[in-house]
Amino acid sequence: MTNIAQLKERRVTVGVDTHLDVHVASAIDAVGLHLGDFSLPTTPAGYQDVVSWARTFGEIESFGLEGTGCYGAGLARHLAVEGIEVIEINRPDRSTRHQKGKSDPIDAQSAARAVLARTAVGKPKTGTDAVEMIRVLRVARSTAVKAKTQTINALKALIVTAPDELREQLRATSTVVLIATVAAFRPGDVTTPAAAARFSMRVLGRRHVELDKEIKELDVEVDRLTFEASPGLRELKGVGPEVAACLLQAAGDNPERVTTEASFAQLCGVAPLPASSGKTTRHRLNRGGNRQANAALYRMVLVRLRWHQPTKDYMEKRLGENKTKAEIIRCLKRYVAREVFAALRASDVMKNVPSAT
Repeated sequence: MTNIAQLKERRVTVGVDTHLDVHVASAIDAVGLHLGDFSLPTTPAGYQDVVSWARTFGEIESFGLEGTGCYGAGLARHLAVEGIEVIEINRPDRSTRHQKGKSDPIDAQSAARAVLARTAVGKPKTGTDAVEMIRVLRVARSTAVKAKTQTINALKALIVTAPDELREQLRATSTVVLIATVAAFRPGDVTTPAAAARFSMRVLGRRHVELDKEIKELDVEVDRLTFEASPGLRELKGVGPEVAACLLQAAGDNPERVTTEASFAQLCGVAPLPASSGKTTRHRLNRGGNRQANAALYRMVLVRLRWHQPTKDYMEKRLGENKTKAEIIRCLKRYVAREVFAALRASDVMKNVPSAT
């Protein structure tokens, strides 16, 4: 039997394989000895139960969670309130799964061992402040934008197959005039193909109007929140509400996740990766990182190439050095990432980040 003194001295690391309704936790001690497994429902009571269960083995060192931004978000927030360290775990690679198999307890134990070995050190986003508000608004906005695109595509497809008179009336109009025209249709009773087409077009036109209204309402809130979260970022050349939202969402609410300008560049996928072999010293393109943040930096560069004279001068200089336009844009994204990090550091989002030495 393990006595109380041994329990107090034992340091317990817990790995959790997260799912929609039930999580599976696995506990190990400081030398990697498997202590037990535990299944918990994804409820506040279940979260408290797994903490109580882990404490029966000793003092909790940390939890390693898969999917802290999705299925594991609720448990991660609960553990943060409890003051327990949470480490974000990547899914095991295929070679590991081929060797050890695939099951929830195996994945949970692998997560715990990754934390113990310090091969996983990432901090999850807290999701408790302005950036989380921006994230949920962007989810609603992105679905509205997709639905709006589908709506106009469906409307134009109906015009192609509409009766001749109706098709000739609508085919040469701009999108703005088209939406206004079909939204005002009075099809009457649906007794003919032409009436059915008019009725369907009116429905699609009014849907487009409502979706456009939704997007504008969401844009107002995203504009306000991004400016409040980081006014310095919004003042940078080429940064509008959507670009700022992408970059803030990548950084997260908790500043300790991104400690240096180099780590922020790595997060955005704009830091070249070494790919040297033998006598060859070179770097290759980084295709990892947050691709939405990477695209936001790309949009910033495109705006500056059009409206920012120093950026245009840099482009001309590097073209004279026989660099391709794609290579120059990659360099510019790296420079822009440095400016973005400095702006974030000066804002409330990252005001407590220590300076790099």
